[in-house]
Amino acid sequence: MPELRVGDRQLQVAGQSNLLDALLGGGVAVPYSCRAGSCHVCMVRCLSGEPLDRRPEALAADKRAQGWRLACQCQVVGDLEVEPFDPQRDGLAARVVALDWPSPQVLRLRLEPARPLRYRPGQHLVLWTEQGVARPYSLASVPGEDDWLEFHIDCRLPGAFCDAARRLQLGDGLRLGELRGGALHYDADWQARPLWLLAAGTGLAPLYGVLREALREQHQGAIRLLHVAHEAAEHYLADELQALAQQHANLQVSLVTAAQLPAALAELRLVSRQTLALLCGHPETVESFSRRLYMAGLPRSQMLADVFLPRA
Repeated sequence: MPELRVGDRQLQVAGQSNLLDALLGGGVAVPYSCRAGSCHVCMVRCLSGEPLDRRPEALAADKRAQGWRLACQCQVVGDLEVEPFDPQRDGLAARVVALDWPSPQVLRLRLEPARPLRYRPGQHLVLWTEQGVARPYSLASVPGEDDWLEFHIDCRLPGAFCDAARRLQLGDGLRLGELRGGALHYDADWQARPLWLLAAGTGLAPLYGVLREALREQHQGAIRLLHVAHEAAEHYLADELQALAQQHANLQVSLVTAAQLPAALAELRLVSRQTLALLCGHPETVESFSRRLYMAGLPRSQMLADVFLPRA
């Protein structure tokens, strides 16, 4: 049986065991969220030995070169020594500089990192509380335009991070973990192409950043943004989006409820084969978006999607 070492712990584990399960079973408190290699919360660094990595492409090449692996995607095939990601040692300090509730369910959180962070709109960042609770969130801010990192946190349902976020106050500290690129971004080469931005719930966060980046780059093509929420009161950026639409003639904003979504999707008509669609939200809603767009004639190769996976 392979030996798994973590600090002063020596664990005997069955061969081919999932690394995350082996660590949790041995009493090592490794946080996790999706178990699909998407959230990057369960990162560990290999100090000796090498696990079998089922998704090596999930981590950036520089992170892999430093020994980092996603525990949920690895199997223990031989003796292995690892150390879990330590937000105090491996993360970046940040403090809360603003927070408000644009709707009763959504917390808008703005953080100031201890040093400048290079990122692009649409990327994800793992946030750590001082108590060691971690969760990935999409960046809604735009570098060079915002002096803070902005996140939209859905607090409709209870959860360890949401519960901690509700208690945050100005000046409180958080730690920043892994920054990674999602599928959503803006490319300057898209200047003349029509853009459809379809978001559900706080899936609006990365698309809000992408939208503002496109407008800052003086995008020339038509932009249509559709946001679906459970109820009308949950369109938490309604005022900001309507203000942008008034300032930019090429931007059309549609705010619909879940009950209105089927009719709104049925009205979508493809006016250009150059159209690009960026989709974000719950997997089922994103699938309904992509299915309708495909039926409207948009190839799946012209759809970029990020899904917010539920906690495993």
